[in-house]
Amino acid sequence: MQGGQLAFDEYGQPFIILKDQSTKSRLSGLEAQKSHILAARSVAQCLKSSLGPKGLDKIMVSPDGEITVTNDGATILDKMDVEHQIAKLMVQLSKSQDDEIGDGTTGVVVLAGALLEQAEVLLERGIHPIRIADGYENAARVAVDHLDKIAETFPVDKTNTEPLIKTAMTTLGSKIVNRCGRKFAEMAVDAILSVADLERKDVSFDLIKIECKTGGNLEDSQLVKGVIIDKTMSHSQMPKELKDVKLAILTCAFEPPKPKTKHNLNVESVEDYEKLHAYEQECFIKMINQIKESGATLAICQWGFDDEANHLCLQNELPAVRWVGGPEIELIAIATGGRIVPRFSELTSEKLGSAGSVREIGFGTTKDRMLVIEDCKNTRAVTLFLRGSNQMIVQEAKRSIWDAMCVIRNLVRDNRIVYGGGSNEIACAIAVNDQADKIPTIEQYAMRAFADALESVPMALAENSGLHPFSTLADVKSRQIKENNPRLGIDCMDKGTSDMKEQHVIETLIGKKQQIMLATQLVRMILKIDDVRSPGESE
Repeated sequence: MQGGQLAFDEYGQPFIILKDQSTKSRLSGLEAQKSHILAARSVAQCLKSSLGPKGLDKIMVSPDGEITVTNDGATILDKMDVEHQIAKLMVQLSKSQDDEIGDGTTGVVVLAGALLEQAEVLLERGIHPIRIADGYENAARVAVDHLDKIAETFPVDKTNTEPLIKTAMTTLGSKIVNRCGRKFAEMAVDAILSVADLERKDVSFDLIKIECKTGGNLEDSQLVKGVIIDKTMSHSQMPKELKDVKLAILTCAFEPPKPKTKHNLNVESVEDYEKLHAYEQECFIKMINQIKESGATLAICQWGFDDEANHLCLQNELPAVRWVGGPEIELIAIATGGRIVPRFSELTSEKLGSAGSVREIGFGTTKDRMLVIEDCKNTRAVTLFLRGSNQMIVQEAKRSIWDAMCVIRNLVRDNRIVYGGGSNEIACAIAVNDQADKIPTIEQYAMRAFADALESVPMALAENSGLHPFSTLADVKSRQIKENNPRLGIDCMDKGTSDMKEQHVIETLIGKKQQIMLATQLVRMILKIDDVRSPGESE
């Protein structure tokens, strides 16, 4: 038996002697639960100030000095060096929300932290953790059902994109790029609608490529109906712009064939060397002729080729691009309608891709150049080309537009929405409190605690916007009950109205439901842990 030894006392009763007990640490009962709640609350507290349109950014410095500035919850937690087991669960919670929905990563952690904070009060009053967990489960069900009741159907139409753009602007409102939020929202909506299959309600992100380049302004970012690759023509004297292009997309090496066995080649004289050189040239010219005979006017090659082959391509007026990566090769093939060719002998005119233009673009005074393939046969493949003054801004712009695209994707899948600004959390809290009054068992205390936790989200929004959290929440909550209007939320932008429909602050129903369910599941799991054994420091 590993880690222990079986022994018997004087009456013959067996017992186990565990090794290294003195070097292990153990937490159990209420002490363990409080330790877990403290760790989770610490993580949630870090993110609380980043919630909402006026949330603050965090600067994260990696061990090798790389700097990240962001207010995206999933990115902050991913970059944090977390050691506590429960804190790691909070990181995974945020990642689950990011993977499934793409937005609301900060809100889900803040909600989970608030639920655990409320649970701590109930634990100290002597309520069993399982009863708290069951009460939370009932309250989450009531909240999700109420969200279904207050949800509205949202039009997803390629001819009228304005509602979608306003939804994307809600997501971008809390990001660094919000000063040009309209432009980024339009880019995100155009990109999603270009690749969306509205009949099947499906969006393929494989057809969307995000290319970043430092230099220039955020306003210089653009959506290209085609593919941008960070490559140039293989020879500086090749034409920089081609029209009505036929592309040969090759994954075979542009070099003479080699035997597949171990071999040695002895060159013992000048004649032998010249023969070898002539053979190489013959192979290169044969390959180039095979490409030209197929009708191709541009060769895209996954592998490199030497200066000899490059010079022969220029001589034979065959523009070429080398060292194009695997994912880019696939995207070019999808966009141009071409086939990826693994052998020169298999290249035919039917396998060529077609594009209206292929051109090189330059940037300022630098020598950096990129290749743009436009007017492709398949218009569904698009590239988002992002610019920014430095790497930090470009990367944050990339994360922001990704979140916006995820929101539009969710609307294509399920076009029901609820209004933001904390309005839906307040409405759900009122519904949960009403239901708690009808519960005769002890779970009613947990349900009221759940309602109080839901209200922590609008309170955080008010606090981050410079408003008084308690008085603002009390005012909005009383108006919601009085006017029976679930659209009333926190006026974070000081627009003079609390009606989120008028402010066009919109959130997807599927994202909000996912937030509540994921946070509740994690809190249930944490509450059920009452014993932790971990290897302590040995003396």
